[in-house]
Amino acid sequence: MVTNAKVPSKREKPTLAILTHSDETRIFRGNQENFIDLIRAGGERGVLVYVMTTSDFKLSGNKAVGYTYNEADKTWKRGVFPAPHVIYNRIPYRKFELLPEVQQVIQTCMRQRRIRFFNPSFFNKWTLFEWLNHAKKTKSYIPATRRLSSGEELDKLLAEYPFLYLKPIRGKAGKGIMKVSRSLLGTKSKIFELSIQEKTKSHISRYPSVSRLWSEVQELIEGKDYIIQQGIPLSSYKQRPFDLRVLVQKNGKGQWSVAGVGARLAGKLSITTHVPRGGSIDDPAKLLTYSFGGLGSKRIIARAKKAALTIAKQIEKSSGHMLGEMSMDLGVDQEGHIWFFEANSKPMKFDEPPIRKRSLENLILYSIYLAKRKPKRPLKKTETYPLLAQTNAEHDN
Repeated sequence: MVTNAKVPSKREKPTLAILTHSDETRIFRGNQENFIDLIRAGGERGVLVYVMTTSDFKLSGNKAVGYTYNEADKTWKRGVFPAPHVIYNRIPYRKFELLPEVQQVIQTCMRQRRIRFFNPSFFNKWTLFEWLNHAKKTKSYIPATRRLSSGEELDKLLAEYPFLYLKPIRGKAGKGIMKVSRSLLGTKSKIFELSIQEKTKSHISRYPSVSRLWSEVQELIEGKDYIIQQGIPLSSYKQRPFDLRVLVQKNGKGQWSVAGVGARLAGKLSITTHVPRGGSIDDPAKLLTYSFGGLGSKRIIARAKKAALTIAKQIEKSSGHMLGEMSMDLGVDQEGHIWFFEANSKPMKFDEPPIRKRSLENLILYSIYLAKRKPKRPLKKTETYPLLAQTNAEHDN
């Protein structure tokens, strides 16, 4: 797995390989529409873009095996291409990244002096909150978050906050999220509610004590790793809570920038804003104006962008690895404060056309920037990279 790829000359095309996983039933895994869009965007900027699978990752000399898209007959064609200057990791699931042979590919990409490899793995929800909560610049954006370990921990946090969210560390698209809350039954006795998301609706059950609630939660989580998080009273539009989806990417100067801000409005019977769970895409300015007025909306969007850039920089610094993009879920509470909920190192495609267009441009321009940089210093014999995917969260691609 050795390459002699060199910094492209002025006449040579920068080359970007999209790394994904092979598949038995189709040509490879991942969002093929996304790959096609990126190949087209590269063509417009003079960048050769092709798809490379982990099983085909056998770089030899200045050549590599990959796939390109034939527009004429709408098919993928396998061929030999110039070795990549840049590799963009789009391996779609954590279970694939955990495979030893895939880890070997990732390690090789990170070791190569002349290949720039960005976004080496998925993020881990718990690790993200630890990083951000321990940094002065980002601590104010972080809700109270703990690892879910006992009924005592659940009881303690329920005494502090009226409602909490239980989130799987390795969850995706809102799957497995639960909401717990406390309320008074009559004047003295407490009652505890557990809301479980079921596709586009939520099922609510009630318990007379935290111990009974905890017993049910234990059965539901089935030994999986969860975090427990302070519930934030989100701003709402016509009694439906919403949050912001921010796409942060590096640009043609290698600097973090906001590609766009979208919004997701919770379904009427949903406990999350995720579209697969009944949420819907909406205009952030419209939703924020409803709660804060036109001027307030503009100020909050500006603060959300600033927060997203600060958080992205801190995540990259704490990770110790080169990142090129991430999407974030940011909440806005009823007082207008910004809260960080989640970040994904392999964002799903944004459906808003302006954000989508800018995201493709940024990826290509950032790849050109990386391709022109001088080779990295060689690793010393004692240096190694950690197997990043061992604790990373899974997310749809």
